[in-house]
Amino acid sequence: MTAPASPRAVAPASGARRHPVADPGVRFRDLLAAEWIKFWSLRSTRWVLGLGLLLVLGGTLQKSLDAYNSWPTFRPMEKAHFDPLTTAFSGVTATLIMIGAGVMGALTIVGEYSTGLIRTTLTAVPARGRVVAAKATVMAAVMLVLGAALSLSTFAVSQAILSGRGVALSPGASGVPHVLVANGLLAPLSALVGMGVGALLRHTAGTVATCCAVLVIAPGFFKPTVHQWANDVYAWFPFYDWVNCLSQRHPRSAPALPTTTGSWIVFAVWPLVSAALAAIVVRRRDV
Repeated sequence: MTAPASPRAVAPASGARRHPVADPGVRFRDLLAAEWIKFWSLRSTRWVLGLGLLLVLGGTLQKSLDAYNSWPTFRPMEKAHFDPLTTAFSGVTATLIMIGAGVMGALTIVGEYSTGLIRTTLTAVPARGRVVAAKATVMAAVMLVLGAALSLSTFAVSQAILSGRGVALSPGASGVPHVLVANGLLAPLSALVGMGVGALLRHTAGTVATCCAVLVIAPGFFKPTVHQWANDVYAWFPFYDWVNCLSQRHPRSAPALPTTTGSWIVFAVWPLVSAALAAIVVRRRDV
């Protein structure tokens, strides 16, 4: 007869930490590490971020050089109303950043569903809310760094060129700091909105189209009108708020235009609601 195994032989070593494969109590930093590896394991991630940065900087360089070369031909009125920040960060730049970041945020969710990797992820960590929180944290952190780099670098390049005409601004000039912050927040905001849309639709083409429509296309058609109810609705679109308020050093005050306080609230609400939507959808729907 075989002797029973000694308790010492089967018991885990004293002080050892056990992390079963499906342990929902896995440390959050481990989830962050896993999502970080998944994010950077795709070669396309580096290419998209790198090329996007070069594309935006190239556009800023070209626009700043055009302004520099055309400055002697400007009429006095044009010189008086010239805003050096318009060469650093334009509506086209904001559009590229919002679409690119939104699509990348969406693909962090949609990509796992399309490849089936999400099944492995949720088997290893059944606590789905924690998985989504880790994805959102990694995506927001990466895009915040990217957004800050784009905002500061485009400002530095444009003002270095315009300094030759004596019209450059310093980072501490009136109205500049809040514009730089707003520019930098466009990328993380759009990425988290993309995550929410991706979790809701789970279809690559549909998600990309919806992100573009919600973030840029639809609000781009809106203009301030005489109908205040319409203005109140439009003011809930981040791109609309950026164009009509946060991108301006000295935002105009009018009932038809969004307020600065309201615009910052919209910038905070959209990513928070999108992240919460992604968590709820992933938790309640089957894989």
